[in-house]
Formats: sequence, structure tokens, C-alpha cells
Amino acid sequence: MSEEKRAELVNITIDGIPAQVPPGTNLIEAAKTVGIEIPHYCYHPGLSIAANCRMCLVETNKHPPGKLVPGCQITVMEGMEIKTQSQRVKDQQRSVQELLLLHHPVDCAICDQAGECRLQDYYQEYDYKPSRLDGPKWMKNKRKILGPTIVLDQERCIMCTRCVRFMKEIAGDPVLGVFGRGTREVIDVFPGKTLENNYSGNIVDLCPVGALTWRDNRFRARAYFLSATPSICTGCERGCNVYLDHFQGVPYRYRPRENPEINQYWMCDVGRLSYHSLHDDRLVRARVDGEEVEVEAAAATAAKRLAEQGGRLAVVVSPVLSLEDALAVAALAREGLGADAIYVSGRPAGEADRLLLRADRNPNRKGVELAAQAFGLQVRPFDVLMASPADRVLLAGLEIPGDEAAFVEWLRKAQVVVALGTNLSPLLDAAHVALPLAPHSEAEGTFVNFQGRAQRFLAAYAPRGGARPGWAWAARMLRDLGQETGWNSAREVFMDLGRKLPEGSLGSFDWDATPRRYLKGVVPLPGGTVDGRPAGMRELLPLRSSGTAA
Repeated sequence: MSEEKRAELVNITIDGIPAQVPPGTNLIEAAKTVGIEIPHYCYHPGLSIAANCRMCLVETNKHPPGKLVPGCQITVMEGMEIKTQSQRVKDQQRSVQELLLLHHPVDCAICDQAGECRLQDYYQEYDYKPSRLDGPKWMKNKRKILGPTIVLDQERCIMCTRCVRFMKEIAGDPVLGVFGRGTREVIDVFPGKTLENNYSGNIVDLCPVGALTWRDNRFRARAYFLSATPSICTGCERGCNVYLDHFQGVPYRYRPRENPEINQYWMCDVGRLSYHSLHDDRLVRARVDGEEVEVEAAAATAAKRLAEQGGRLAVVVSPVLSLEDALAVAALAREGLGADAIYVSGRPAGEADRLLLRADRNPNRKGVELAAQAFGLQVRPFDVLMASPADRVLLAGLEIPGDEAAFVEWLRKAQVVVALGTNLSPLLDAAHVALPLAPHSEAEGTFVNFQGRAQRFLAAYAPRGGARPGWAWAARMLRDLGQETGWNSAREVFMDLGRKLPEGSLGSFDWDATPRRYLKGVVPLPGGTVDGRPAGMRELLPLRSSGTAA
């Protein structure tokens, strides 16, 4: 760090540990720089400061002795000494926990948030005392439907107001408010309003307790049974960073993963719901002329028929495929089948919004175009494909932007149709050879978003049935055509074929530079591993012995 930059930093001490942080940093963020967590409920780095939960109160030497100040609201000052472990601070934390739990239903056994609930975590770490309440608890609305996607349990709510601030400041749809006073205070929608926008799922992520639940996966899985894998949302061309939570090879939800340069802390509901296609209505067995066959036989038949049949060849590549898949398919098209162009298909366009969602619903259009350039293939739009019939068709991905019925009729005129697909589709009715394609949840690779930013994703679990990544199918067919590839992984495909990409097209991207913290301790965990770490934290925090406090 340069001397000028160092001079701009503020010198502070946190629990006796010296630190230097930028001016304007609040005490919660400053403490993180030395590995100290100041507990908090209402604070979130992506939202305005509310300072209403009082869980983050700490002592400093810049305020009157004995006066506690909110760590979320107070910023650092030169020479500030911060105490997060003093007796007054600990007493305050216990008092706040007791107050929050006083009328809380403590229905953890049926709560979707159990296992990743801040109330549970902080009770173990900062309170651990039995309730002193003698009378009955206040009863509130237990299942308040706020809209088509969200259910609110007002009894569990701790009034952190994160959801209210998010809807006003980020989503731009201020339909939530605080109503009532004292212990009767509740979060609710304004009269005549409904919580219905494309970012409603984020308030479930923001809720530190189990008050807000997502109707799509409500009561479907216990959070502590789910394993989390860093991934990329494929709902549109932005490529939001997410965690894919799964159990025994079944995906259960997406959660946004922080990336300030792409999606910050958020993701849209269109992308959040797109995980269903990773499991539902899957093509998992190879087929030849409608009959299920072994993987090797299907690949050999596909290669033989494509090579032996003459006439016009049409190679159709979906931008849902990864960069490695697209490179391997481009190699097959150019070097194995002699093609001079590819047609780019993909999902139909949709409506964009002002925040994250893009009109192009495909995650890797730029990656497919780069793969075509690497092999000197022309890139042609899908709408010119059906201008004339083709004798041989290779469909790499079954997503098409046009009329499926019309495209099926066009395919039926071809002598050979080889289709690689993830999900069942009417297009398979016209395919002579159908090869099951592994989605990004079952493979490793790279997507290139609309900004040209390449991003790695990791395999969450093994491919289902006979499904294989697109590069694996292309490699098998190339070998059957007499060309040895030597590819045994997506990395080997990238290292071999990535050299053909236009220079500088991926910027400073390094395939091996994915942070080690993501590669270690996340993917190897089998579904259902109960490892003692909350789902929202298990990607980063080390294991600790069962039953011990932090």
C-alpha cells in the first residue's frame, strides 16, 4: 500500500487489536477487518442505517464513559478504542436477546429458518438464559400472505425493518410499512397494496429470523440438511452470483452471493425460480430412434450418422451452454464435421427491468460467439435457419427462441437429427439420437456475461443418469470420428481450446483463480451433511465442536 493511501486510513484499536480502516467505515465493518463480529440484526451493508435493534451497541473512548453506541451508525475516528467484550456490552446483548425472545413463539421445530436463524445463533453465543416471562405471549397473525411469493409470520418478526427498507430503497416498490406501537407493532403491506415485484425473494434472504418465508420452497427442506455450492444464475445474461443449496442431488433453492461488480447482494425472482429446470422434467437417458441405449453406443451412433449422411449441415448452439461446452461443440462442428457456421438459438427474450434482469434470458451468448470466433465459424441468427431444409442437424441445447411446433416440422425433414438436451422437449420427437446434457449444477465451467466478464461455476453434485456435460459428448463424438482429444475435464477443454480465443477476449480471467475458499470444503460435502454451520455461513466459517459456544 502506498504511503498516500496509508495516510488516508484511520488508526483504531478493537479489543486491543490495532487496525487501519478507511474514514467513514462504521464500527461493524471495521471490526470485521480484524476478525471480530459485532452481532447485529437490523444492519445490512446494502441498506440504510436504522439502528433500531440495539444488538450492536459497543463502548468507545470517544463517547462518555459507560455510554454504549450503535456499531452500525457510528463511524471510526482517529485514535478510537472500541470494546466489544466488556461486561456492559455483554449485559446489553443479553438484555436485547431476552427482549426479542420475550414474545417470540420459539417454534423452531417447524420454522423454515431453523439452522440459519440469527436468533438461534445469538441465543447460543450471547444469552443462553431461560425465559423469565410469567404471562402469556402476545398472539399475532401467524400466516399473513403478503403476495404471490411471500408469507409473513408476524409473531416471529423482530422488527429489524430490513424488508421495509429494501422494498423502498432497492426494489423501488414501498408497499411494506410498520404499523402499531410497542409489543403490538407489526410489519404489513399498506391497505390495498400487494407485495408483488421481481425482487420479493430478497426480503426472505434479508430476514434474520423466520418471519418471511418463500412460498416456493416453504416446508420443503431443513436448512441444516442443505449443502451450498457457489454457482451462477442462468436466468439472464447478467450472471448473478448465487449459492445453489441442494440435498442428495436435488436442488432446493438459489440464494444471492455477494459480488459488488455484478449483482451486489441481490437477485431477481425470475432467476431465483430458474433452479427448477435443473431437476424437473429432465432427459436422463440416451435414446436412439426412440429406444434407450448406453452412453457409448449413443455417442458412436450420433457421430457415425452425422459423418456418413451428406448434404447441408446445420449446427445449432444454445447460449445456455457453458464456454467449455461451446468450445468443444465448435471443435466438433469445424474439425469433425466440416461446418463453416453455427446458428445461435436460446431462450426467447423477455422484459428487462431497471435493476438486474436483462431482456436476453441466456447466460452465455457472448461465450458462444467467442467459441465460434475461435474456430473461424460464422455466427448466424436462429431466425434464418429455417429458410431452407437441412439434411444433418446437430442441436447443442434444446432452447429455441421461435415457434417450437414449426421448428419440429422443419426438423422432421432432415435425415439425421442429433439433439443434446437437458430437459424433455417436443423437439426430441424429431430427434433420431437424443443425448442427455448435464446442466451447470452437475458440471464445471465458465459463463461469459453481457459485459464480457467470465465467471466460473462449480458442480454441486454428480450428473443424473446418463447425463454428461456438452464438452464430454463432443469429445466422445470427435474420438469416434478419429480425432483424439484427450479432454477429461472442463479445465482441460479450456486450457486446450481456450488458447484459440481472441486475445484479450476474457480480460484477465484465470480459470484456476477461483478462490480456494470456494473449492475447499464446499463441493466435497455430500448432501445431508449436518456440519454444525448455518447454511448462510457454512461456505466461509470453520467447523466447531457440537454444543460449544463461539
